[in-house]
Amino acid sequence: MRALQCLEPGKLSVVDRPRPAPGPGEALVRIRRAGVCGTDLHIYEGSHPFLEYPRVIGHELSGEIAEAGPGSSWKPGQQVYVIPYLACGACVACRRGKTNCCQNIRVLGVHVDGGMADYVSAPDANLAAADGVSLDEAAMVEFLSIGAHALRRANPRAGDRTLVVGAGPIGIGCSLFARLRGAEVTVLDKRKDRLDFSLKSIGVAHAVPADGKQSEALSALTGGDFFDVVIDATGNAQAMMAGLSYVAHGGTYVLVSVVREVISFEDPEFHKRETTLLASRNATTEDFLEVFRAMRQGLVPTEALLTHRARLEDSPKQFPLWIAPETGVIKAMIEI
Repeated sequence: MRALQCLEPGKLSVVDRPRPAPGPGEALVRIRRAGVCGTDLHIYEGSHPFLEYPRVIGHELSGEIAEAGPGSSWKPGQQVYVIPYLACGACVACRRGKTNCCQNIRVLGVHVDGGMADYVSAPDANLAAADGVSLDEAAMVEFLSIGAHALRRANPRAGDRTLVVGAGPIGIGCSLFARLRGAEVTVLDKRKDRLDFSLKSIGVAHAVPADGKQSEALSALTGGDFFDVVIDATGNAQAMMAGLSYVAHGGTYVLVSVVREVISFEDPEFHKRETTLLASRNATTEDFLEVFRAMRQGLVPTEALLTHRARLEDSPKQFPLWIAPETGVIKAMIEI
């Protein structure tokens, strides 16, 4: 079968690999769509903190069941999306139902080879029926679940002022599910095109450019109070450290970003706010189901989100283009 492998930073190739066979309680999925995530681009750039090369990338996946292994409940031909977080089921996090931060987690396309390939074999529990949506939409459930999980962590009340820093795909997902929870959403980003997209397609209340004057603008929007909830989705250590100053006294700061660097805050600033600081990692089945329900109800602007597409065989040439800001990518999709 074909698979898209990142051999080393900056080098992608479509390679030939053996077709996997489903084991007990597993099913073989014929992959049809693979969304391109910021994680995939970071792997290509060489900036992902949890990766060893070479690696077959891809974890935003949809397709059809090709073969059911012994004891599998799936039937050939069923349309599914993939939950790419392979948890051990036994560690302290798994025992508490927090499989998203399993001590021994293996994420497809990061810790183990992923799904930008003709086939992937996965445990039954990591597959979900995708009835009633398109293959494109089914492949978008995973990245939107990251945002849904961050908002479940933050738990804003209706009307809470919520700032999302970073308006890439993950930040857009955060903004969308903040708005669906009734929060008043402001987006902060350097790129005007992404601010405009957030206003037009996501329906945020305010979009503020990160132009060096953002603190004054954010203060003016909130009467000097700043934000009940701040969510960082930048993947930038300096932005993550600066974000604390946007949190209101008594507010919550959620870090969705993962960076290699050490991040730090001034302790007096952290304490005087009595800040609630939360990490948000991956997503759980509950988050996937929330996103899928919203998608089926027409609450997710999937047509606007999907801006670029390519065939698997053409994708190595497209990655350098998709990274460039002038390309205007929100979500790129690989057809397989």
